[in-house]
Amino acid sequence: MTKVLLEELSAPGCVHCAEFERFWSTIQKDWPNVEYKKMMVTTPEGQELVQKYMIFASPGIIINGELFSTGGFNKEKLVAKLKEVSGK
Repeated sequence: MTKVLLEELSAPGCVHCAEFERFWSTIQKDWPNVEYKKMMVTTPEGQELVQKYMIFASPGIIINGELFSTGGFNKEKLVAKLKEVSGK
């Protein structure tokens, strides 16, 4: 399987961010090729991503440097995208 970088841009108190993190924790074991990185919008690195991808709602989900979703996510579409970029 191809290595994949999954980045989450999170915000303090973000309900959708917590939902994403709970979901990812349940499927993470199935994706040993995926490196997960969480960043907060309140950090300089987070602000850089906000500007780069024009993220105005959290979580911002970035897969291999491509914006996947903002302000929520679809579980089935996320898994399908991970399969696509992993070569599964």
